[in-house]
Amino acid sequence: MSLEECQTQLIEHSMLVGALKFGSFTLKSVLVWIRVSPYFFNAGLLADGPVLDTLCSAYAATIAASLKASPGLPQFDVLFGPAYKGIPFAACTALLLHRDHGIDVGFAYDRKEAKDHGEGGITVGAPIKGKRVLVLDDVATAGTAIRGAIDTVKKEGGEVVGAVLLLDRQEVGREGKSMIEEVESVLGGKGSVPTILQMKHLMAWLQSHGKTDELASMEEYWDKYGAKGESQ
Repeated sequence: MSLEECQTQLIEHSMLVGALKFGSFTLKSVLVWIRVSPYFFNAGLLADGPVLDTLCSAYAATIAASLKASPGLPQFDVLFGPAYKGIPFAACTALLLHRDHGIDVGFAYDRKEAKDHGEGGITVGAPIKGKRVLVLDDVATAGTAIRGAIDTVKKEGGEVVGAVLLLDRQEVGREGKSMIEEVESVLGGKGSVPTILQMKHLMAWLQSHGKTDELASMEEYWDKYGAKGESQ
């Protein structure tokens, strides 16, 4: 399945299970802003076999394509899925990278609280100390979750070399540029944060399906908050 097919299927499957909705939704970025968005994406509802297959196939295809691109992702050893939603995403993506793309990597995730008995520690799964780590995230608006994951991996002795997003909202972040640009500057350069979907993909889907009211609301929101420096 091509990446374009994965994107279309992911949009439509997400709408079917209620993960992607269009309407009016209040978004909050702690201590930064409050915005009323014309759409909302809840990745926690991507919770059945078919939609998980679609999602993680898209993650795997995005990773495989970016590893070949220039600039793109550098080589990595471990996928990191932040708890809790990122745990099944990382596990299934590692499986599909092996099965469909011949890319063999480990996966790991964090606990909400460190364990002080047994194996101990804050992370579970493949060891990340001394390893190159790729973070999987779902929907990024202000980039808070990605920054938290980077801090966790660093504390455990790993090096975050990139991150892959399910959806980039393509909004101006707290530093006056897109969240992607902000995180890329932390991770070391352009191409280190590829995405499966962007706001522009949702708008293109709405246009192709004649959803004129929803599209008009999306365009108005883009005019207010879109990261205009991003290539479209």
